[in-house]
Amino acid sequence: MTTALDALTSDASAPASSSNIHTTCAYCGVGCGITATLNDTAERRVRIQGDQAHPANFGRLCSKGTALGDTLGLRERLLHPEIRGSQVSWEAALREVAERFQAVIDEHGPDAVAFYVSGQLLTEDYYVANKLMKGFIGSANIDTNSRLCMSSSVAGHKRAFGTDSVPGCYEDLELADLIILTGSNTAWCHPVLFQRIRAAKAVNPNLKVVVLDPRRTATCDIADLHLPLRPGSDTWLFNGLLSFLATENQLDWTFLERHTEGFQDALAAARETAPDATHVAEHTGLDVEAITSFYQWFRDTEKVVTCYSQGVNQSSAGTDKVNSLINCHLATGRIGRPGMGPFSLTGQPNAMGGREVGGLANQLAAHMDFAPEDIDRVGRFWQAPNMATKPGLKTVDLFEAVYEGRVKAVWIMATNPVVSLPDADRVKQALARCEFVVVSDCVRHTDTTELAHVLLPALGWGEKDGTVTNSERRISRQCRLLPPPGEARPDWWIITQLARWMGFTEAFAYKCARDIFIEHAALSGFENTPAQRLRDFDISGLAHLSPAEYDALQPLQWPVTADAPLGTARLFTDQRYFTPNGKARLVAITPRPPVNPLTATFPLSLNTGRIRDQWHTMSRTGLASQLNEHRSEPFVEVHPEDAKQWGLRPGEIAVVSSPHGRMLARMEESSEQLRGSIFVPIHWTAQLSSQGRIGPLVNPVTDPVSGQPELKFTPARLDRYEAAWHGVLLSRRALGGLDADYLVKVRGQYFHRYELAGEQLPEDWGGWARQMVCDDATSSEWVEYEDRSAGKYRAARFVQDQLESCLFVAPTPELPERAWLSSLFTQTEFTPQDRTQLLAGRALDGAPDCGKTICACFGVGENSIRDAIKAQGLATVEAIGQCLNAGTNCGSCIPELKKILAG
Repeated sequence: MTTALDALTSDASAPASSSNIHTTCAYCGVGCGITATLNDTAERRVRIQGDQAHPANFGRLCSKGTALGDTLGLRERLLHPEIRGSQVSWEAALREVAERFQAVIDEHGPDAVAFYVSGQLLTEDYYVANKLMKGFIGSANIDTNSRLCMSSSVAGHKRAFGTDSVPGCYEDLELADLIILTGSNTAWCHPVLFQRIRAAKAVNPNLKVVVLDPRRTATCDIADLHLPLRPGSDTWLFNGLLSFLATENQLDWTFLERHTEGFQDALAAARETAPDATHVAEHTGLDVEAITSFYQWFRDTEKVVTCYSQGVNQSSAGTDKVNSLINCHLATGRIGRPGMGPFSLTGQPNAMGGREVGGLANQLAAHMDFAPEDIDRVGRFWQAPNMATKPGLKTVDLFEAVYEGRVKAVWIMATNPVVSLPDADRVKQALARCEFVVVSDCVRHTDTTELAHVLLPALGWGEKDGTVTNSERRISRQCRLLPPPGEARPDWWIITQLARWMGFTEAFAYKCARDIFIEHAALSGFENTPAQRLRDFDISGLAHLSPAEYDALQPLQWPVTADAPLGTARLFTDQRYFTPNGKARLVAITPRPPVNPLTATFPLSLNTGRIRDQWHTMSRTGLASQLNEHRSEPFVEVHPEDAKQWGLRPGEIAVVSSPHGRMLARMEESSEQLRGSIFVPIHWTAQLSSQGRIGPLVNPVTDPVSGQPELKFTPARLDRYEAAWHGVLLSRRALGGLDADYLVKVRGQYFHRYELAGEQLPEDWGGWARQMVCDDATSSEWVEYEDRSAGKYRAARFVQDQLESCLFVAPTPELPERAWLSSLFTQTEFTPQDRTQLLAGRALDGAPDCGKTICACFGVGENSIRDAIKAQGLATVEAIGQCLNAGTNCGSCIPELKKILAG
């Protein structure tokens, strides 16, 4: 048997040979190209720029991508295998996993084990994980966190087209005359695509943008029409559009008759449930005039692209929402041609790649399913001894099976389900009671790694080598910049080594990522000739890449075949689909509201999502200090009238609760929030916030077709958090054991910041503060001020005349500006007057107060912007950019710059 520590080939162990390397971004599904310059390999210093030649972004990067170079440090890394907290060898760790998994399989069968994987994996990692579980262990209990973001789109595509096909490409956004953005805060979640749309509007004055979203988000900055529809009402709106188009005789009858089926049933369902704009208005809460304008624009515009994302997919009716909008494109023939079509915006960098290799529990590799002929085909190709013959458990059901003890061993790869899944405390309980939990990750401390029996150190971004596929089906290389740290290894290597320990050596004899890729490409073309045309996913044209050709692979869109060696921009240009009769299907949609309705106890609709500068659970973006300033605490966004009704004021801490759990969040008042709805971001973990996880509150109801959770609608309520005190503490050192009921940790460039609040006042503020921040091993000077009657306390600690830490406490949230406090840690000395002003909570003489960060790319604060506007008479966003650089990189802050100019 091959041992676990076979020498890795140069693919996994050697540093990159060039100082300038082209790779791809680690974040959203846009798939931006990056040019990385290695300034210092030993110090892991890398300069990041957008790749001017990459067709996804043409040099643009968002704030997160720009800051990738600041996330490559090793302080938070998992660098060695561990068993129950003790460092062990790779042999010991893999032997333990193999023996425990095999024991469970022998006693309870293969369905008693499961893998939960991630869109953070590269395609090669995904492929071998899927192959091991479905072909050799013999279970389909492998699902991916893409289940949480794109599985409704997958299901909708398969119902409409017979396979999981994204028809269009990014170029269509520049060719369209009407772009509909539905369920997508594109400006924050896909910033580079948003900038492409903004640029297209500047070039094409006829281009209109419609945003369908209960919230008025930053995306509305380019909207010609915003429709704040009631949460969960999308299908009424699109059924109404189909009815309107039929009434107006604006259907493509030739296309419908030749290339589709199911139209009459779909139209009948639409007319029954949404016959006109008045009926649509009753269900959506929209104005009849606004609905009619939207419908007329769609009627009158041939080139229409409908982009949709999590707001559509993350619903108990997500698949129906997808098909309701696809129906409108099929009914008008607006598909398969430049500048038109439905367009799914994927959430993760390799969600599409995971779908290609069968990463979902109800798929096989290469876009095959659990049909008998597909099971046989994949089994023969893999020479698999134990092919799974039925779909496995989808994510929510999988972790429920863990909770109930039906799944007794689980391996979680590159994801953090204790934070990200709905009803997350039940997930936490499930893992706590599971017999055997393995986690492979690049981060040592996450909410999920804390529950693992075995930890396996994986490579992180900048160390991996392989491929990813973006939202437009474009395959790009993700290249290694730095050598593996410690004993961290590629995910594909870890999986294949386990397979060898389990006795499957011959089938997992890969030496590098390229070996896996060419097998993946060969499977895509296996028994899939042009004459058969069984499957859309076909990259057989890449199945014979040499190592040098693989390394030099340029971005290209699948299918990639002998007939299309440079890839394919658009699918369905011939209007042939992957159904038995070659016709697309319109699906009859009967709209239905969210499964769990609002109640008198929980009368608010809770919506969750991302914020501009953070990613998932912040294990990467949280390392980049400039990304932590725009939104640094968990917050709940509330309409002013709702805030008044619930007795909340801006800046106070609110208790957000649902039938499933509770959390604490800073209240932000916003008239751009729909009344009766609240929004909370998904990013905070128990590692960063004592009570800031939103996952425990979220509704675990799922779509019956896709299995995707209802992450955009949970009945909820708000209450005031009765804090006796509020505080902010900054320290050059990371502090532990802070005694506060409410605690949020924020990483700065030169300091750690802690937002605090408590329900009980300490008896002695001075003693409490010293216990929190003092280090007896270091001589220091302590200064403090207390006004007991006013409930105020302030203290500062100086070491060698530099500020080492400071604490401000008050009975209300009104505390010194954080940007000003942060700037104090760059000051080299403090005069007696400086110290007096510091304790008074006033900016030091001559010290700038930049204000809240608006532009994360260049660290530009609100006060700096306002001062420049006033001093220099700036009147446009462009002028602000020329003066301060704000808004000139990713452009995500432009909507806020406009608000400042208007205010």
